Amino acid sequence: MRANTIRKRLADGKTVINGWLSIGSGYSAEGIGHSGAHAVTVDLQHGMLDFSMALHMLQAISATPAMPLVRVPSLDPPKIMQLLDAGAYGVICPMISSPEETREFVAACRYPPQGNRSFGPSRGLLYGGGDYVAKANETVMAIPMIETAEAVERIDEILDVPGIDMVYIGPNDLAFELDGGVSVPRTKSEAALDAVLKAATKRGIPCGIFCSGAEEANKRIAQGFCLVTPGNDFAHLTRSMKEAVAQLVAEDERGDAGLERTATNGY
Repeated sequence: MRANTIRKRLADGKTVINGWLSIGSGYSAEGIGHSGAHAVTVDLQHGMLDFSMALHMLQAISATPAMPLVRVPSLDPPKIMQLLDAGAYGVICPMISSPEETREFVAACRYPPQGNRSFGPSRGLLYGGGDYVAKANETVMAIPMIETAEAVERIDEILDVPGIDMVYIGPNDLAFELDGGVSVPRTKSEAALDAVLKAATKRGIPCGIFCSGAEEANKRIAQGFCLVTPGNDFAHLTRSMKEAVAQLVAEDERGDAGLERTATNGY
């Protein structure tokens, strides 16, 4: 089976940089896959896309060095199995708050006897290789998302569920619950995510987190996170465009030959 290079990097003590796709585009997915990111996540929870678009995006990522991941909309075993059959090498599941939900999630990601994933590897077999079914359980990653107050309170129970490959923290939803909003400072949620990080690290379970950009991602790496997502595709696209426009407007205001004079000359 095609190796999961995320697992290799984590085993070697290296950080995983994860791209995040909210725009439904195979073209964009392919571009992000060639950006140097080690993994790229197709977001079906908050992204503007559905399964048919996600399939094209997973195919596009597969033509790049990056590992294809998905975030599912919810704890929905049939949907999880379908996306694994479509070739996802890892599933991030939002709003996991209890050990019972964790067990249900992990079971959906594993073929029997470790789980109850239904047989029908489809594109997983094409991407993974002829021995996909035999090796999928040890290759595909089950990644519960910790982003509720209950999950923080029960983190030890959650982490003790066999089969968790990583936990992924959603800092904004955690801030909503514990701090009453997403603005800084986030004293309570920052303490909570640090507690989750320490509990996971103690058990040898890698911990990932969504970040606003590269600056925050660097801080999270220093804090001990093994996987960081430095913003999503839409944020990078709009941020880059705003910066370019702001630079041009500033130069125009300083210069003699600007947009206003050009318009006056009829261009």
